[in-house]
Amino acid sequence: MTGLVKPHGSDQLKPLLLQGSERQRELERAVTLPRVKLASREAGDLIMLGIGGFTPLEGFMGRADWQGVCDDMTMANGLFWPIPVTLSVSAEQASSLLLDTDVALVDGETDEVMGTMTITEKYSIDKAHECLQVFRTTDEAHPGVKMVMAQGEINLAGPVRVLSEGEFPIKYAGIYMTPAQTRALFQEKGWSTVVAFQTRNPMHRSHEYLAKIAIEICDGVLVHSLLGKLKPGDIPAEVRQEAIGALIDNYFVKNTVVQSGYPLDMRYAGPREALLHALFRQNYGCSHLIVGRDHAGVGDYYGPFDAHHIFDEIAEDALETKPLKIDWTFWCNKCGTMSSMRTCPHGAADRVLVSGTKLRKALSEGGEVADNFSRPEVLDILRKYYAGLKEHEKVEVKLTGHSAR
Repeated sequence: MTGLVKPHGSDQLKPLLLQGSERQRELERAVTLPRVKLASREAGDLIMLGIGGFTPLEGFMGRADWQGVCDDMTMANGLFWPIPVTLSVSAEQASSLLLDTDVALVDGETDEVMGTMTITEKYSIDKAHECLQVFRTTDEAHPGVKMVMAQGEINLAGPVRVLSEGEFPIKYAGIYMTPAQTRALFQEKGWSTVVAFQTRNPMHRSHEYLAKIAIEICDGVLVHSLLGKLKPGDIPAEVRQEAIGALIDNYFVKNTVVQSGYPLDMRYAGPREALLHALFRQNYGCSHLIVGRDHAGVGDYYGPFDAHHIFDEIAEDALETKPLKIDWTFWCNKCGTMSSMRTCPHGAADRVLVSGTKLRKALSEGGEVADNFSRPEVLDILRKYYAGLKEHEKVEVKLTGHSAR
């Protein structure tokens, strides 16, 4: 057995997903209960509660936890947590639901019963306050702000019993893994130090460089892709997984990388989301998280290294999983290789800054992409995807913020 980091706030994982006959009985009971429909983000959060990704949470947060997380990144019991995990309904529906009663939690898109919850609290929140604290803006052009402002007026809190992992185990078979499964795999490989590489994009040359830096100093890398919803114009998870797999197969030493995915939607919360990424990667067994430029950012709402700085602002013992902070990375024509600000002495004219947004823009417009930007095997997969898009499926990709540099 290897010495992996402990789960967050606990000596062991706390998955809330029911199994076997217990699950079947709860499913039968759920059909008799009032139904609460889950937005996509809420459904992803429920699955993470189910598989232990949000250990040690037992359900959706109440007012005291919501307030503490927004203001101080700390729950009422003192546990570090950077982003609220909440469930909302309309004021009209909330008025029909009684405290200390159970409801069925239903996927708002598929109508599948995902779980049940005992309502222990109903409360309203200041949505603008949450947005300002978590996203650092109330601008509804920000996709995270838009999501919060569109949610119901009343939050429901209480413990949950999770009944489904949705489409993820089947649609992403072989890629989707629970924290218990990644931990077992790391132990099988004899890894104790594991670096998580967070991505919502196919991996380009800069991503490859970051992962290889991590392999030099740790036992292995978990390339951990978001499988939930993104903003329009981003590349679907199944295409990203194929492209990442091609890169790993052709350009990494065997048994140094594990490719996997997790069931959340992006919140685009920048620095706070970087902290959440580290927190749940601790539950997956990772000792480190790669934090590069504009981690989990969007547009120009955050500075390029705000996600680096926020790790210095939290208590030393808030997280066992630590950031692996890496500076600007780029292809240097003079060096003839990928480099960083710490390793390359040359000027801006010799540097090709690589970003997922630039890659998507070039491919969506049918432009040429140089080999120093992305590997040919990856580009072949992405070009096939873009060539197959119908006209109404195409989204203009704009270069804004740090991606425009």
